[in-house]
Amino acid sequence: MKDLPDKLYYRTTELAKAFEVNPSKIRYWSKEFAFALKPKKNNKGENLYTRKDVETFKMIYNLVEENGYTLEGAKKKIKSGRQKINKNISVIERLEKVKAELQKIKENL
Repeated sequence: MKDLPDKLYYRTTELAKAFEVNPSKIRYWSKEFAFALKPKKNNKGENLYTRKDVETFKMIYNLVEENGYTLEGAKKKIKSGRQKINKNISVIERLEKVKAELQKIKENL
């Protein structure tokens, strides 16, 4: 996932670019995971997502796209243990940063 700027709300297209998926997938996940995502609507009717929603999308993306869960399996996993999933994702993100730093060091040798 690409980094998002720090702001209050994100549009569907911004999330799609960050996760490198089509906006339709973001909209679909919003409907499928309505129990966990609560987007607001702007005056144009567009969904606006909070930073908490972005964290939920990270969980969904990790489970479905990276670990091969079905949507039903991902729903069950999120309902049963959000904290453990968040911890795993944060460890993965830290390891990816360390890997990137090590690759930079290797290139400079």
